[in-house]
Amino acid sequence: MRIVLLGAPGSGKGTQAKLLVEKYKVPQVSTGDLLRAAVEGHTPLGQQAKAAMEAGHLVGDDIVLGIIRERLSEPDAVNGFILDGFPRNIPQAEMLDTILNEMGMPIEGAVLIDVELDNLIQRLTGRRTCASCGQMFNIFTSPPRMDDRCDKCGGELRHRADDNEETIGNRLRIYEAQTAPLVAYFRKQDKLHTISGEGEIDAIFARLGETLKQVGQHRMEQQRQQNDDISVAAQKIAAMISTDDTPSSEESATVETPTDSAAPEQSKKAVAKKTAAKKAPAKKAPVKKAPVKKAPAKKAPVKKAPAKKAPAKKAPAKKAPVKKAPAKKAPVKKAPVKKAPAKKAPVKKAPAKKAPVKKAPA
Repeated sequence: MRIVLLGAPGSGKGTQAKLLVEKYKVPQVSTGDLLRAAVEGHTPLGQQAKAAMEAGHLVGDDIVLGIIRERLSEPDAVNGFILDGFPRNIPQAEMLDTILNEMGMPIEGAVLIDVELDNLIQRLTGRRTCASCGQMFNIFTSPPRMDDRCDKCGGELRHRADDNEETIGNRLRIYEAQTAPLVAYFRKQDKLHTISGEGEIDAIFARLGETLKQVGQHRMEQQRQQNDDISVAAQKIAAMISTDDTPSSEESATVETPTDSAAPEQSKKAVAKKTAAKKAPAKKAPVKKAPVKKAPAKKAPVKKAPAKKAPAKKAPAKKAPVKKAPAKKAPVKKAPVKKAPAKKAPVKKAPAKKAPVKKAPA
């Protein structure tokens, strides 16, 4: 259960929140209480809040939201929480939604406790709060058994300084200008539930309990709808994947036969593009092989070299003169290919030079 309690000052939000805490064992998150605890605990955010209050400024929303985030990160908030007194305006509500969505703890419902203006003034002027346990009473509608003493713990009952008609009038005007638009905000999200705040506290709490059951049922219906939507989306994606896999072969061309619709014509164009893309590499292949065929043509002069070695085979025993032949071949490598015919003439004179070589043994 993750809810926001809405209502004008004196509507009974705080009283109902305490009853919900006792029944559902979830924490009540009141920004006023959190700020006081943070200041007294000397936390980093508490020190920032204290500096703002001492300077006479309102505590910034970033500080308040930071404190709320820290509080909701504690183990007792895993099963839910009750936000009382926050958010107070649309910007705060939007920032709160962002933080809670990041934490995976979105608001499930907003309950508006509706009370007429005259009753609100009576409640606020007659309100008394226990200084020890925070229990609230009203000298007009739910007075304590003993004047100025708490029925629950015997603590002292106090009348808040701002519970006077002038201050109350200002607070109600601020509520109408800033906080009331939250009703439309949560209604747009389909999270708003309204109950009457008139009558005895127990009767109001009974109505609140029934409303929370509706919040739970509504949340379950939304979850089922989301699961159904996810399932349908998954089926559509699977169908799209299966249809994308089939048109990869020639069989796809037979499957996508002409029909009365325009979609097959588009699919034909797609298949034609795919086939053209597949044929394109086939046309490029010969182009790559063409230089390979020319390479042997360049090696042809190299194959003529064995013809020069033919005379060397006639005198296998005389390898010494053969060693001199490579020295003569060196200029052949440096010479241009065009001068190759001119070099064949000295090859014919080579036998004439070998005659004196034969006299050497004599």
